[in-house]
Amino acid sequence: MLRRGGYSKRMGDRFALYPEAIIKKIKNIQSSGKSLVWIHAVSVGEVQVAGQLMREWRKIDGEVSFCFSTTSSTGWKMAEKEVMERDVLIYNPLDFPSFVKSAFALIKPRAVVLTESEIWPEFIRRVKALKIPLYLVNARVSDRSAPRYRLARWWFSDIFSSFTKIFAQSDLDKARLVAALAPQEKIEVTGSFKFDVARRNEEKEKEMREWVGEGRILLGGSTWPGEDEILISVYSRLKTVYGDLKLVIAPRHFEKADAVEANILKAGLECVRRSRGDRPKENAVYLADTTGELMGLYGIGDVVFVGKSLTAHGSQNMIEPCLCGKSVLVGPNTENFRPVMSDLLASDAIVQVKDEVELENRIRELFSDDGGLGERATLAVEKRRGVVSKCLAAIMERDK
Repeated sequence: MLRRGGYSKRMGDRFALYPEAIIKKIKNIQSSGKSLVWIHAVSVGEVQVAGQLMREWRKIDGEVSFCFSTTSSTGWKMAEKEVMERDVLIYNPLDFPSFVKSAFALIKPRAVVLTESEIWPEFIRRVKALKIPLYLVNARVSDRSAPRYRLARWWFSDIFSSFTKIFAQSDLDKARLVAALAPQEKIEVTGSFKFDVARRNEEKEKEMREWVGEGRILLGGSTWPGEDEILISVYSRLKTVYGDLKLVIAPRHFEKADAVEANILKAGLECVRRSRGDRPKENAVYLADTTGELMGLYGIGDVVFVGKSLTAHGSQNMIEPCLCGKSVLVGPNTENFRPVMSDLLASDAIVQVKDEVELENRIRELFSDDGGLGERATLAVEKRRGVVSKCLAAIMERDK
């Protein structure tokens, strides 16, 4: 929290001490005879998942109000774009009995929805005690968490049995939940919400093209430390072959942008930094260090590398550039998107490389001829949409 910053105005939320305006808003909603649906999400990806669920819900119930909670300042910034005037945005209380109890005493939700892997024991126990319907959507169990869940299965069995329904991303996620003694009859495999979440942003694409200018683009999306250095090195060699080539790097964490810029300058290249409003320059690397513009960049990239997959583990979301019909590459470490990668690889819609050498070789091949990779990527994403509507139908049937 100290490193990320941005909490000072709402730190009290973590202790269920909310601003008077928030308390008044919640009570006004309740006094009108309505009740809130509490949705919790943390990362940018989870917030997008929650946001898509909320949008679909509003289409069916135009008067529904949400209490959206998150625990990160990054998640908060994204959540601000998802909530409407009749919704409430808060930081989730710390998972201690007194704070959780106070939060529920105020909010009194009619249903609670958690996203992906947000398993908070005290929070969940309180929902169960109050007999509130509880759902886990887009559920996944990572390679790292699976053995821990299995080892502590007798403890987790009480937690998972508290859910009304669990919507899992894949058969593997379901198997891992069952191994942790989650009731099998409560788990439904639906696929990933993230196929539904991805949306092109043509206005932002136009804005990004004006910023970068003409020419072919090699884009590093949501990169992690070490990956920017690899891309800079690859770009320096490719530039001698493709004179119009431009490199754009969008680091996953903007607080790392200074380090990325230092690596660009160290390579003898100039840096055009989005947050500074720098003007385009020749032989420069474009550093996109602002919020909410990655989809615009994916729309204009020619070849896209998705980060946290070459020098780090887990990967970032590769569905978005695939939707845009781009030639997409990832490294060998895509554990957090296992079912998604399985679908994309089976459709020959993405390229997975093992190291820097293979990355450069495949980029060269794709610039020469992508073999229809981008078209297959778009079709693969479109084919797997509809997960959100399916889950929402089940939730709303119980919420009547």
